[in-house]
Amino acid sequence: MRNKGLNAYKQVGIRDQLGTADPYEVIQMLMQGGIDRMVMAKSAIEHSDYSAKSEHISRAIAIVNALNDSLKPVDGGEEVTNNLASLYGFIIESLSEASVENSVNKVNDCQQILATIKEGWDAIPRNVRESTLNSRSAVMAGG
Repeated sequence: MRNKGLNAYKQVGIRDQLGTADPYEVIQMLMQGGIDRMVMAKSAIEHSDYSAKSEHISRAIAIVNALNDSLKPVDGGEEVTNNLASLYGFIIESLSEASVENSVNKVNDCQQILATIKEGWDAIPRNVRESTLNSRSAVMAGG
C-alpha cells in the first residue's frame, strides 16, 4: 500500500514538472525514465519477477520509441539524428531480446547506452538550449 501512495505522489510530481518543462527538459525526463525502467527490469529479472520484468521492459521500450519519434533533423545535424535513430533502434531490439532471454547483461548494455546519450544531452549548455528554443519559437511564429 505504501508503494502505491509513493508512486501516486511521484506521478503528480512528474506531471507538475512536465507542465513547466521546456522541450530539452522533457527529453531529459524521458531518458531518465527509460534508465529507471531498465534498472527496475534488471532487479525484476534478478528476483525472477517476470511479470514486473515485462512491464518495466515494455515501458522502457515505449520511452525509447518516444525518444526516437522526437528526433527532428536540423541543418548540418543529419548524421547525429541518424546515429541516434540507430542507437534507439538497437536499444529497442536489445531490450526485446533481453525480455525473451531474461538477460540482465543486455538490459545493462541498453542502460549504459542510454545513460551515455543522456550525459551528452545534459551537457548542452543552457545558453545553447535557450538560443535553440528561441529560434524554433520564431520559426513557429512565422518570424
